[in-house]
Amino acid sequence: MTINEVPQDLKYMAGGVIRDVAYAVDEDGRYQSVVSDGWAVKNDVLDLVWDDIRASCEAIREQVLRHEASPLAYHMTKNLQDVSMLAAYADIPKRKVKKHLAYDAFMQLDDRTLERYADALRITVDELRSVE
Repeated sequence: MTINEVPQDLKYMAGGVIRDVAYAVDEDGRYQSVVSDGWAVKNDVLDLVWDDIRASCEAIREQVLRHEASPLAYHMTKNLQDVSMLAAYADIPKRKVKKHLAYDAFMQLDDRTLERYADALRITVDELRSVE
């Protein structure tokens, strides 16, 4: 593809927050890096991925409402984190994070632990306790 053919399909990359680098052939036949503001095909794939993430979050939210999972499980999924990542950010052992994914164990957590999770997830403790 030439530099003029590099896709500039704004959607997820609007506003210059996220940008892709593509490699295209310039007028001299040499490859150059070119900033792209998006590509419709990539946007479609991202739509599918985000739909799947939203469905996962909704399924976990329903489990929380039935007391089958903790709000921590919901927020962890919503923030695209796994047990290892959350454990590292909150500085809490993985085995404890796994335990706290259970509703009853989560409801017994002290304020200090809740604050550590909330800080790691960049939400308030009140938001952490809720799935609304």
